[in-house]
Amino acid sequence: MRESPPGGQFAARTPDARDQRSRSPAPLLTVTAAAMIFTIVLILVRQQWAPLESADHGAAAGINNLIAGNAMLVTVIKAITWLGSGGVLWTVIGAAAVVLTIRRRWRLAIYLLVTGTGALVLDPVLKSLAGRLRPVVAHPIAHGNGNSFPSGHSLGSIVCYGAVLLVFLPAARGRWRRVFIAGVSTLIALIGISRILLGVHYLSDVLGAWALGITWLGVTAFAFELTRRAAGQPVTGPVTEGLEPEARADLKPAQPESAMRHMPARHYGRIAAGILVAWVLILGIIVGAGELVTRDGNGNVLGDRTIPHWFAAHRTPGWTHWSQVFSTLGATQAILIVALATCVVFLAVTRHWRPAVFVATLMFGELGAFLAAAAVVKRPRPDVTQLDQHLPTSAYPSGHETATCCLYVAIAILVIGHARGWWRWLSLIPAIAMPVLVALSRMYRGEHHPTDILGSLLFSLLWLTATTLLIKPNADGWPRRRSASISTDGRTQPALSRVGSCGQPRTGPYSFPAGTTSQSSALSWMPWQGQRKPPSSAIRSRPSSVTATLSSRSYRSSQIQDISLTSVSKASSGRPAICRRALSSSQGR
Repeated sequence: MRESPPGGQFAARTPDARDQRSRSPAPLLTVTAAAMIFTIVLILVRQQWAPLESADHGAAAGINNLIAGNAMLVTVIKAITWLGSGGVLWTVIGAAAVVLTIRRRWRLAIYLLVTGTGALVLDPVLKSLAGRLRPVVAHPIAHGNGNSFPSGHSLGSIVCYGAVLLVFLPAARGRWRRVFIAGVSTLIALIGISRILLGVHYLSDVLGAWALGITWLGVTAFAFELTRRAAGQPVTGPVTEGLEPEARADLKPAQPESAMRHMPARHYGRIAAGILVAWVLILGIIVGAGELVTRDGNGNVLGDRTIPHWFAAHRTPGWTHWSQVFSTLGATQAILIVALATCVVFLAVTRHWRPAVFVATLMFGELGAFLAAAAVVKRPRPDVTQLDQHLPTSAYPSGHETATCCLYVAIAILVIGHARGWWRWLSLIPAIAMPVLVALSRMYRGEHHPTDILGSLLFSLLWLTATTLLIKPNADGWPRRRSASISTDGRTQPALSRVGSCGQPRTGPYSFPAGTTSQSSALSWMPWQGQRKPPSSAIRSRPSSVTATLSSRSYRSSQIQDISLTSVSKASSGRPAICRRALSSSQGR
């Protein structure tokens, strides 16, 4: 049997298989058919062909009469069509591009950005060329801007979600790949149908947009294949394998959590139950404190009346502008953007779900507690002129302050726990400054009392403590004092840090990984003068000079730095063979 070369099944393809795949006419025929359909529909729309116009207007009127009186159905349809809006699509493309860039998949990131930009350019150009007005129905339930052909939501959704599908398809295997393809296809279809149901597009607008989207995806995928051929890489099937099948490890969103890999499912249930119990208890504390201040206080607890009046009496145009800036940074939209960016960045860097789950749990818990406490306490705003009008909630607690404090302190916790170096402590600056600035801006604008701010800080302290202790967001962070090795049974073992004399492993915290039984096997992974094993004379003369430690500060005189044992496997002869990664090495001392 011929041994497969490095790189797996994709690198093992023969030139004949690649030529056969490259000569397959199915992709070319599909793209060509889509281009022809779009061209024909565009010409018929531009010429206002009577049968097409009659069919489009009749379908628009009939559908509008069916759903105009169903408020719940209209709400659901609007929610679906929102998923095809420009803001959502560019958020998806931007987040995926950030993940690919952090993981150094530059070509795939560029492909996503170029493909999405193409849809953004084609939509207004073709709408101006066709010049078709939007449908006029008896009971309008939505309104669209600009011309009608082609549908911008339909075009953007098939291009953006289709590009994401082609890029991340290698990460799904087996039945999950079929589920992934079916899910994306269903979403694209529902968005296009929703535009017809809302009465803002004709049927031909959506069909033309889908045909154009398939054409553009085919053109960009073919251009991507040209770059692969130029780099000497094998031809792939984008629809069945994805654009870069060999990038599967970097396309998977996350790796299994090492700290909970062997935990039973009920362990996750206990964590979820603990979070829910903690949330209920903390909510009770916050509501009780609010009731105590509003009902049993004298009205001026901790300056609740004096401080808002002082701020109102000292307002200036400059301070008013800055208060607006920091209030906006603590508002829902800004908090949501920063939270999503934090989840994406930490997921891309750490390849673990734990940081993203921590941020999501923290922010959803904060939002739920804020809404519940505000609905129960119902504290009125300070009796001064408010600079923000028609706010939907009451004064206690401050939603801006709670969200800002939770989010930026959470970012500091993650950065300090996962990063290495002195600079990680700089994350404490926004964690302290942002809550202070947002609190001052909210009191300056007359929206909150000082005790509203204190209630928000109390909730943030308790909720951050509970979620951090239960979720342990830094459990898979960078080790600082010892590295971990993976033994043959898949379990984490203490890393090899020092070799004992007489060929015996040192006991205690510096022990050999499982499968390493002698000094020679322990040294087999060391970079010794370009050889797999050091000379026997070197072993006899300096057995204690070999170190494998994550930090070189403890061995400043050693020239061997930052060597981390990463995996252990069984050799074909039955003896253990230890694989290593040398971060930085040189000759022995």
